Amino acid sequence: MSDSPVVDLVTLGQRLRHQRKSKNMTLEQLSEAVGRAPSQLSLIENGKREPKLSVLQAIAGALGVPLQDLLRPEAPSRRAGLEIDLTHFQQSPAYGGLGLPVVKGGRRLPADALESLVGLHRELNRLLTEQSATPEVARRANAQLRVDMRERDNYFAGIEEAAARVLRSVKHTTGPLSQRGILDIAAQLGFSLHYVNDLPGSTRSVTDLVGRKIYLPQVASGKGHDPRAVVLQTLGHFVLGHPEPADYGDFLRQRVEANYFAAALLMPENFAVEFLREAKADRALAIDDFRDAFGVSYETAAHRFTNLATHHFGIPVHFTRVHENGIVYKAYENDGVRFPADVTGAIEGQPICRKWASRTIFQADDPYSSFYQFTDTSAGTYWCTVHIESTRSGEFSVTVGTPYEHARWFRGGDTARRTVSRCPDPGCCRRPPASLVDRWAGHAWPSARVHSHLLAALPPGTFPGVDAQDVYEFLDRRA
Repeated sequence: MSDSPVVDLVTLGQRLRHQRKSKNMTLEQLSEAVGRAPSQLSLIENGKREPKLSVLQAIAGALGVPLQDLLRPEAPSRRAGLEIDLTHFQQSPAYGGLGLPVVKGGRRLPADALESLVGLHRELNRLLTEQSATPEVARRANAQLRVDMRERDNYFAGIEEAAARVLRSVKHTTGPLSQRGILDIAAQLGFSLHYVNDLPGSTRSVTDLVGRKIYLPQVASGKGHDPRAVVLQTLGHFVLGHPEPADYGDFLRQRVEANYFAAALLMPENFAVEFLREAKADRALAIDDFRDAFGVSYETAAHRFTNLATHHFGIPVHFTRVHENGIVYKAYENDGVRFPADVTGAIEGQPICRKWASRTIFQADDPYSSFYQFTDTSAGTYWCTVHIESTRSGEFSVTVGTPYEHARWFRGGDTARRTVSRCPDPGCCRRPPASLVDRWAGHAWPSARVHSHLLAALPPGTFPGVDAQDVYEFLDRRA
């Protein structure tokens, strides 16, 4: 149905059958009413044919129900929901590869047998999901998440509204969110905060959902995490109604949404947009000013800028967090810049061009001062502002960039620093100069530093990397 909302065909078929039977109509009677063969309607009811919108309108009219009733995503009954689940499970490549027959979920299948089959499929699906949580799966999930973020310009209207409601509930009316405000938010949501010295090492926080207690470390982790953000991210999962993650992609999506929620509280949209609007009017947009105005980290300010810049001001942007060794740790773009990517479309783990500002800043005379650069690339010329953050894992450059024509809105948009990047042409920066090749080719044998985690599967479980036994024992001690 190219001219109608995207719906699940199996659910649509179940809703159609449910409505037809509730009207005591046979397929033949409905067929005569809408001028379609019973076999065609049977295919639609079994989720095997996508009907045109005109056909659906005729069916809805014959049944005397609004079209929207047929298009709703909910199953019409619990039994129908189980039959829908069974159909979906049996359509999966994993089940198809087993070579087993397809079991029809019609009324002849006893209810207990249907329950048992669906339960077995769910467990099989869970085990397969855990077993397939490899680095490749993670890269593909991250690549898809980036596509979703790009399509919405990294702006989540629903999360902005949820954050605004929370701020109104504690009567926060102006400026940055204080620590007192965070305590008020936690109390408003029915949680109490407890700082402890024995939090499980695999966690940043642990929430007791029965006692409504959030446990946090007494001392900051030293990895650049804002302790306020950790609290707000935890609360975000509950405000946004997150269930337990179904798979790794779901886990990533929830983490992005919780991080977004925290930033939307620390840098409320209405105040942040007004701040940026005034700076843009003065042609003095600057991430460090944005950071200082709200008392957050540079990376948080850079992320928040990408949330608001395109949606409110029409400024396309890109963002990177790059290690001093040139490897990309985080990236986002909606401005057409061409990041290096592997065959799965993943950017993380790829080396970025040596001519890009994310790399050249490390060779600057004063890399800790304001750094701006234009870079000519095959996709166009981009202006970037870069900041270095030091962590226990080394130094990272945090970059916000935009196409040439938008540089005029930023402080440093008139910089004379300029480079030319021809990547992915290996002659740009991947291939050593001929003089070095002539001198050393065949006379060098580097011993590579291989990180074992690159070869290992991701930790299994609902929350990857978290040791459930440690968490439960911790909660038992605190109960």
